[in-house]
Amino acid sequence: MAIACFGEMLWDVLPTGKQPGGAPLNVAVHLRNFGLDAQLISRVGHDDLGTELLAFVESKGLSTKYVQRGETHLTGVVKANVSNTNEVTYKIVQPVAWDYIQYEPALSSLVQGAEAFVFGSLAARSPVSRETLYRLLQQAPLKVFDVNLRPPHYSRDVVQYLLRHADIVKLNHHELTEIMDWFGASPAEETALEWLAARFQLQAVCVTKGADGAALWTGGHLYRSPGRPVAVQDTIGSGDAFLAALLRGLLSHQPPADNLAFACAAGSLVATFQGATPAISESMVRELASATA
Repeated sequence: MAIACFGEMLWDVLPTGKQPGGAPLNVAVHLRNFGLDAQLISRVGHDDLGTELLAFVESKGLSTKYVQRGETHLTGVVKANVSNTNEVTYKIVQPVAWDYIQYEPALSSLVQGAEAFVFGSLAARSPVSRETLYRLLQQAPLKVFDVNLRPPHYSRDVVQYLLRHADIVKLNHHELTEIMDWFGASPAEETALEWLAARFQLQAVCVTKGADGAALWTGGHLYRSPGRPVAVQDTIGSGDAFLAALLRGLLSHQPPADNLAFACAAGSLVATFQGATPAISESMVRELASATA
């Protein structure tokens, strides 16, 4: 069964040139790197950037069957500021093609038959894609919420709706602090992850902390893994590789501690490359994990 990844696919515009990006695209590519079948649900424009992006997706061994093409809006573009290699900031153009992902019966069939459905908050910024997402959430068997709070492209109400409809949640430490503040609760991972899991009836909650690794709450236990010391090129896509690796382990019922360590190594490995989707493999991740254990 495939893992369906819903949302934005776009070009990250960097000082060195443009790179394919968007969290759902990045996650799908890395799932494919780890040997899983991923299907991307998105939308690009009928323009040269859209054609080039579709060619990139196919070059990574992914299908474009569920990527729509629109006549009205251009392919998405994001201007990335990488002056701080450990904290990339983004200027996200709106509206663009992925704001208008249309609901189609074929998407329903894909999601109902998928092993998991991965989605984020950024694709819910506009009414058309948000409504499509909401409809698909009613049909997905296992819902994986990749929190992606990019001001001003989200609202508290929408994020809480997505949390209520998720089974697994991954977020970074900044996002954990903000969300816990909404509820007047402590952001300390020792209590916050368990609190979120109980509040929203989640199977697992994971917080990433950059160079400091990550923490995972699942099965009534909190697991931690340190970061892997690497020479960072840029951190674009590191969190997406982490999520792909984590999801791989969750679906194959790997021991949580081992799974979290593997995911941390995957995120660190991607940070040693420029761009979000280098051609990494499971063996490369395991080599890094064992070298830094």
